Amino acid sequence: MTAISTARPVPRQAARRRRPRTSPFAMLFLAVLVVYFLTPLWWLVVASSKNVQGLFGGTGGALWFDRNIDWVGNIRGLLTYDDGIYFQWIGNSAFYAIAGGLGATAVAVLAGYGFAKFEFPGRNLTFALLLGSVMVPLTALVIPTFILFSNMGLTDTVWAVILPSFLSPFGVYLMRVYIADAVPSELMQAARVDGASEVRVFFSVALPLMRPAIVTVLLLSVVANWNNYFLPLAMLNNSSLYPVTVGIGLWQSLASSNNGGGTSLWNLIIAGALVSVIPLIAAFLGLQRYWQGGLSLGSLK
Repeated sequence: MTAISTARPVPRQAARRRRPRTSPFAMLFLAVLVVYFLTPLWWLVVASSKNVQGLFGGTGGALWFDRNIDWVGNIRGLLTYDDGIYFQWIGNSAFYAIAGGLGATAVAVLAGYGFAKFEFPGRNLTFALLLGSVMVPLTALVIPTFILFSNMGLTDTVWAVILPSFLSPFGVYLMRVYIADAVPSELMQAARVDGASEVRVFFSVALPLMRPAIVTVLLLSVVANWNNYFLPLAMLNNSSLYPVTVGIGLWQSLASSNNGGGTSLWNLIIAGALVSVIPLIAAFLGLQRYWQGGLSLGSLK
């Protein structure tokens, strides 16, 4: 026998009245924040379309386009200046970001899994030290790291940039907190009862449940390594190994000191800054659904 529901449908007007009202002050505050955060990006887009004359004496103003839009000329300048070393810097940044991001994510996943699911002597003390290291500025560790790598003969190599980026205390903390809630210990114990080894429990049971957190840590690590400036500046002397952040800084110092082309470099600097942002935007858009899924699952937990 089919049960007949006696619940009355909710009228549309009642449903509309139940929706929370949006405060106009909150909307105004959010609009101000949007303008505040998008204005520098808008200025970068506008300024990258100008040549040197438009930057320093144009008619469009700082936040609007000049009469002569020269995106093509600026990109051509990036391709040809100093034998196109800018795009070599872009490739270096991509290599450092991907290699360092994958390494940092792997270390964070393994360490977070161990902290969350295994009991061992000194676990709480070790994790407390890990949390304390989050508060240490990364710039304070550059000089000791440089001395260590100098003694090992690894300065002015790609390893001097990649290896330090494998350590991400914040990534370990995120993975430990996420795994503690998202990976049920009962499910792991059931797999062990069925005869699965610890390696198979990790790869077949725990790892698929970690995917949103893994993508989040990977994205954060890639962005941090892409924007890394002080570490490669201290470790590298060969300009062909520079990431794009250090390379643009080198151009800026040349333009400020009126050497190597003087003010003619400023349009290339701004265009290069815009191009360097595009891979990060693509990474965020490409991984957004995994990233948002991880945040939503965490809020439900």
